[in-house]
Amino acid sequence: MALQVLGITLAMIGFAGTIIICALPMWKVTAFIGTNIVVAQVFWEGLWMTCVHERTGQMQCKMYDALLDLDPSLQAARGLVVTTMALACLAFLFFLVGANCTNCLDNPRAKGRIVVVSGITFMLSGLTTVIPVSWTAHFIIRDFYNPMVHEALKREMGAALYVGWVTAGFLFIGGAVLCTSWPPGRVNNSPRYTTAKAGTHSGYAIKNYV
Repeated sequence: MALQVLGITLAMIGFAGTIIICALPMWKVTAFIGTNIVVAQVFWEGLWMTCVHERTGQMQCKMYDALLDLDPSLQAARGLVVTTMALACLAFLFFLVGANCTNCLDNPRAKGRIVVVSGITFMLSGLTTVIPVSWTAHFIIRDFYNPMVHEALKREMGAALYVGWVTAGFLFIGGAVLCTSWPPGRVNNSPRYTTAKAGTHSGYAIKNYV
């Protein structure tokens, strides 16, 4: 029971992190290099919007105009992050069915298997989180060191990417803990136990007969 509580807690922290990186418009930030060291505006780019933060403290955000005009890598990142949230929700529902603290099922072996399925689903959601985050970081680093890209167009990795890596770690670890929380041998169906139980009943029956 303690492992299940630990696993679902870590996984839910990862799920909350997924929601944060989905909404946070800080996947890419302005790179302060070369003649672009002192600027009056800082550009933030996220999955759904782009924001401009001015030196006066004001910030304006705007949703992307058209889906077809977006970069294919950004469209793929959107789809994978949304897939992550869907998988995490599905894994949580599986956990509710198979957890020891619920009464949805009476068979402990079936409940344990469902908890393992929940852990595997959480680990898959961690995989679908780390792929778009690492892919976006790859493009940012590639363009940063590309001399053909103008300095004003170069970006640095934003806070959402670092949160994404930590989020993927929580999902992986939480799912792994759930997978190990119910070894198959924990259900006491061993032959020795069955034989001893049968012998006890037989003795009780003989005593009553006598």
